[in-house]
Amino acid sequence: MSSFGKGKFGNGVEINTQVVNGKCPFCTADSIFVSIHNTIFRCITCGSDLEQKVNGKISYIPLGGNIVMKEGPVTRDTHNGKT
Repeated sequence: MSSFGKGKFGNGVEINTQVVNGKCPFCTADSIFVSIHNTIFRCITCGSDLEQKVNGKISYIPLGGNIVMKEGPVTRDTHNGKT
């Protein structure tokens, strides 16, 4: 946990993150996921966003939109075939 922005820059911002291992459903690689919200994680291998579900076991479910894989940066298709 880190705090920054204190002093003359305001009250500060508290940042909490969680780093976990798992198998990404998009790239099918054993990867590391970094939390970007309480239950939302990002795969560091392919960049896809996943939602963590806990129901007897921990599962990572793809979060909205289709991933469009092409050469270059990973983009997210959220407009019915248009990027």
